[in-house]
Amino acid sequence: MTFHLQVVTPDGLAFEGEAEKLSVRTQDGVIGILPRHIDYVAPLGMGEAVITEPEGKQRRAACIGGMVAVQIGEVRLVATTFEWAEKIDLERAKEAEERARALMAKDGISKRDLKLAEAKLHRALVRQAVGRGK
Repeated sequence: MTFHLQVVTPDGLAFEGEAEKLSVRTQDGVIGILPRHIDYVAPLGMGEAVITEPEGKQRRAACIGGMVAVQIGEVRLVATTFEWAEKIDLERAKEAEERARALMAKDGISKRDLKLAEAKLHRALVRQAVGRGK
């Protein structure tokens, strides 16, 4: 049994097709969506999204921000960032981590700038973990 899944980003359609399961991090924790899931809406956090396609094939992605909605058996994931694991540039993600850590280490950093640096660090760490397959 499957459900229709659509993944949309500001850059366009990232995925459209049938899925057996979607696992994604919301702001309240990781959720799993299966066929016949109740109607549901939640804001996304930062983490890994795993789409299980028919016959068990899994595709992994870094998914950051946005929302997920289940309506009448169809699922739409609208993500600020959705990057397939195989397309993540690990070197670039490591450089982003280093820049964020350097910003956080600055003396006299404002609370606002510290929060932004922490978010950038978390994003870089998520991208690295997904890109490495962890």
